[in-house]
Amino acid sequence: MKTNNADDFEDFADPRYVLNRRPLRPGYRLQDTARFDDENWPLAPASVQEQERGLTLRFGTVPEPNRTALKRLCHAMLSAVPPGNAPRPRVSSVTTTFYNSRVFFRWLDSEYPETRLSEVTPRHLEQYQRHLLSAFASPHRRFALRSSVTKPSTYRSALPEEGTTYDPRRTPGWSEPDPDRGRENTTDRIPESVHSRVLVWALRFVDDFSDDIITAIQRWKELRRPTAPRSAVGKPHGYQQDRIRAYLETARAQNLPLPGSDGVAHLNAIAHQIGCDRTALSRQRHVVTQIAAQNGVSEYVELGINVQGRIDGMPWITGISLSTSNSDSLTTLARMLQIACYIVIAFLSGMRDSELKHLTSGCCTIARDSHGRPYRWTVKSIAFKGELDDRGTSATWVVGEPAARAIKVLEEAHAAISTPTPWLFAPFKVGPGAGSAGRGGNHALTLPATNQQLTHFMNWINDYCKTNDRPDPIPPFNGRPWKLSTRQFRRTLAWYIARRPGGSIAGAIAYRHHSIQMFEGYAGTSDSGFRGEVEAEQALARGEHMLEMIDRHDHSALIGPAAETAQERLTTFGEQARFKGVVATDGRQLLRLVRRDESPWVWCRCYAGSSSRLS
Repeated sequence: MKTNNADDFEDFADPRYVLNRRPLRPGYRLQDTARFDDENWPLAPASVQEQERGLTLRFGTVPEPNRTALKRLCHAMLSAVPPGNAPRPRVSSVTTTFYNSRVFFRWLDSEYPETRLSEVTPRHLEQYQRHLLSAFASPHRRFALRSSVTKPSTYRSALPEEGTTYDPRRTPGWSEPDPDRGRENTTDRIPESVHSRVLVWALRFVDDFSDDIITAIQRWKELRRPTAPRSAVGKPHGYQQDRIRAYLETARAQNLPLPGSDGVAHLNAIAHQIGCDRTALSRQRHVVTQIAAQNGVSEYVELGINVQGRIDGMPWITGISLSTSNSDSLTTLARMLQIACYIVIAFLSGMRDSELKHLTSGCCTIARDSHGRPYRWTVKSIAFKGELDDRGTSATWVVGEPAARAIKVLEEAHAAISTPTPWLFAPFKVGPGAGSAGRGGNHALTLPATNQQLTHFMNWINDYCKTNDRPDPIPPFNGRPWKLSTRQFRRTLAWYIARRPGGSIAGAIAYRHHSIQMFEGYAGTSDSGFRGEVEAEQALARGEHMLEMIDRHDHSALIGPAAETAQERLTTFGEQARFKGVVATDGRQLLRLVRRDESPWVWCRCYAGSSSRLS
């Protein structure tokens, strides 16, 4: 990955490369990237994450009086040494600053024409604050817009003429409380009723439907080859006509439908099956029309897939077509297979979207015991969160066996495509109209594309259940269809992990968090009811686990330095845990009981059985 030397750029006003000192994607040269004087700055060369879109900063949309100032600011964020040795902003942060700053400069130009950034006073900022309060209802949006206005003050050394020495944060009434300060992760947790159905259907695609879809991809690949076979070279002119007549007579005699749709045979598809030129088939058009009227046509004949997958003992689909508008088309089903694999891997690994998008063929390793039985599955990818290097760092996750199966399915599907790629979440370019993942040469699907596929997956399932009169569609939540997004899988997995004994420790390790408090904040706090739910279930689980140790343990005697103490505690606990007919009838009696013996089981019963709040 090529980067340029820091000595190549000395002055921010010099019309040189704006991606100076930035790592570039493979295949890009610094001399081909944007210069300071360019009106448009494509940032795709410096968007090193494979799923990132190639966004462009279009300075022609910024009012002219402050266009150069915003250029200098963005240039400083891209290429200058950050103030105070702070981490260099990511390209996505520069893009966000550009668009949020443009809002301010457009407002400034409409209210105070020809006013430059260096002329902005506290009065202007107070007016802009009032504008934000009236025009933007979201406190998060207002917070982001105000934050961008403070950037010129932070990078004042890069704005010698156009910049300002006044810090907007000193303006009275400028700031609002940070809406995220002290709050937990606000990402929704997938409801159990929704999540269970989504995961079941995703596993059906991985385990039951994938073979048919991959076979269809292989068949589609064969159909893309040249139609004229090598055996036809040098043959007499009537050779192709003999093959055509033989094909049509076989179809007539065996009452086989011809490839086509809406009652019309597709000559191109028939030519592919015969292995002849379409022009040669045109001579027999009248015979094709007669047989089509007699035997009918089918969209499934062209691929000719013998469906093997079953659901409730029946074939899961009639066939796979090449019509992109159908729900049973190869293009649609390939995308549903890919997003199903995404769902399984995301939930069973806890990986972020950027980490999933950097999975490549051969990323999964299986550890086996001495008998050859697998017991651990690990996955390698690249982690970006909290890393100083924009290119990320190699990391390993332990996943479940279904996730390993999903990875294998993705590897097989990409291997079946004529132009395979090592990136597992590169788009499946199968069928007509298969496009790229996005602008800028990114190899993996973008985040918006994946969220869109999640919506299509849920809609496909519900349409399938409705068409086939199945009882297991994805149910609505609170009367509305659930809006599924990539971030919700990690959030939901955190909730399930935290419910287990020692879950906070396991979650902090699995999520690469160095602090248990960080994981608990991600999993939820009392504001969401998350902590209350988890603590109640943890208390019950601890009680049940300890009772099982007493009643069902396999060891007649404990050993070790603390054996005597452990045996005494278990004996005491067993006597207290068994119900003896004593019930706390009021709050005072309950408090006396708690203070007298603060055993875990008593706390568990108090928490789960008391309807009053202890103080």
